[in-house]
Amino acid sequence: MSKEERKVILASSLGTVFEWYDFYLYGSLAVIIGAKFFSQFDETTRNIFALLAFAAGFLVRPFGALVFGRLGDLVGRKYTFLVTILIMGASTFIVGILPTSDSIGLVAPVILIILRCLQGLALGGEYGGAATYVAEHAPNGRRGFYTSFIQVTATAGLFLSLIVILGVRSTLGEAAFLDWGWRIPFLVSIVLLGISVWIRLQMNESPAFQKMKSEGTGSKAPISEAFGQWRNAKIALFALLGLVAGQAVVWYTGQFYTLFFLGSVLKVDGFTSNILIAWALLLGTGGFVLFGWLSDKIGRKPIILGGCLLAALTYFPLFKLLSAEANPALTAAHERISVVVQADPATCSFQFNPTGTSKFTQPCDIAKANLARLSVNYRVEPMPAGSPTMVKVADRQPLAASSPTFVADLGAAVTAAGYPAASNPTVVKMAHPFDFFREQPAMLILVLTIMVIYVTMVYGPIAAALVELFPTRIRYTSMSLPYHIGNGWFGGLLPATSFAMIAQTGDVYFGLWYPVVIALATVVIGAFMVPETKDRDIFAADTFETPQSAAAKAKI
Repeated sequence: MSKEERKVILASSLGTVFEWYDFYLYGSLAVIIGAKFFSQFDETTRNIFALLAFAAGFLVRPFGALVFGRLGDLVGRKYTFLVTILIMGASTFIVGILPTSDSIGLVAPVILIILRCLQGLALGGEYGGAATYVAEHAPNGRRGFYTSFIQVTATAGLFLSLIVILGVRSTLGEAAFLDWGWRIPFLVSIVLLGISVWIRLQMNESPAFQKMKSEGTGSKAPISEAFGQWRNAKIALFALLGLVAGQAVVWYTGQFYTLFFLGSVLKVDGFTSNILIAWALLLGTGGFVLFGWLSDKIGRKPIILGGCLLAALTYFPLFKLLSAEANPALTAAHERISVVVQADPATCSFQFNPTGTSKFTQPCDIAKANLARLSVNYRVEPMPAGSPTMVKVADRQPLAASSPTFVADLGAAVTAAGYPAASNPTVVKMAHPFDFFREQPAMLILVLTIMVIYVTMVYGPIAAALVELFPTRIRYTSMSLPYHIGNGWFGGLLPATSFAMIAQTGDVYFGLWYPVVIALATVVIGAFMVPETKDRDIFAADTFETPQSAAAKAKI
């Protein structure tokens, strides 16, 4: 790797780390931001608005992919993702100085949501630009290895945001942090922005883009050419369904759903859950580079689709092992305690609520939602139309879901029947970050690390695969949209969809069918509809050639 190539990778990766840092700050501080900018509402409503503002950043990512992808294919890779980091950094800094709703009323949350949308747009343009720029600097046979460093940046950005928040919080104390110290992590972004802009200003345009411009083969309408012509649009569609959708659900399951499952289902405390995931990420992160390098040797498809297949085949046993190790008493209760919801099926909803704004007020919905939150396995017994909803726990007296004391009575009933209480001593608990020498946390870290390795298998080579699928003239636009639809929507909807599936069926593991089915569908579609790309000549303007075919054509 030459000095210039190392500089390209460092500049692109460092800037992308800082963008993810900015993007994750909001999620890490959503509760505090809700209290500061939506204070005119009650606590539940303000948290909903805070989460909606967080979700807005995900929802607009595909639009950012279109806007900046088009700009990148028309103007150039370097200048486009220079713009994206300026937008991201400036938006994040402004959040740090923005007056709260106590000072300027409704104007504050409106500006906040606008800034959050700008962050989403910038992130939508950043990833495609960084991946394209690095890939177009990489020599043939090394693109998987070079672009794998971009794949580490999301995890690194998350780590950086958590470290800064924890550092400021511990230095100032909780009271000062909640009062004004929460602004400091946002204000720090101006320093990171300055470093990123300085580095990126030193960079040159990518060789592939320069070649295309000098030959006059660039696209005048990248969006319509990429998605308005079926020969190109079908490649983007197959890339989404045959590569990115599976990659997205495996990525979200391994890094986010496991955290939700540990805390919300298995009742592991937040500190321990975060430490367990942190160790798994630390141990498994090298896989991004390893599998990116390996994809240069054996191909992108075998590794990405292999990771999807392994995940689909092993998620159920791995999550059951996770349960048995993290909360043995809960696992035992699932096996021996019968809980039945007796209800008119017409009164039971599918509780899909990705934004947190929907209200499910039917007694059947209340019963199922509370059983799911208590991590109770149950089955639904259909009753005649108009029948009241009753919950029968083991051989105890059935509880009426319409009772005003139902929630408290239900909690007491499942505990009395044998479900573990909140103070359950069998739940894993770590005293400090290095408390992993006992068998219980060590086994959990091993299981979580295996799932992180699946993440690195599907995510490490994905940038190279997407870059190689499309010609230079529409590459930025074409690769960015399927990536952000897959990760922003297929992956982003995973927690809400999985919880709705758990509540619907009464099985704490049933939500795993969402990533399993999508991962298996990706394996099938990818195997038959997505070509292997590792030997393609990405300098070809309109057609794809291997180095061997290009040499043969030159001789003719």
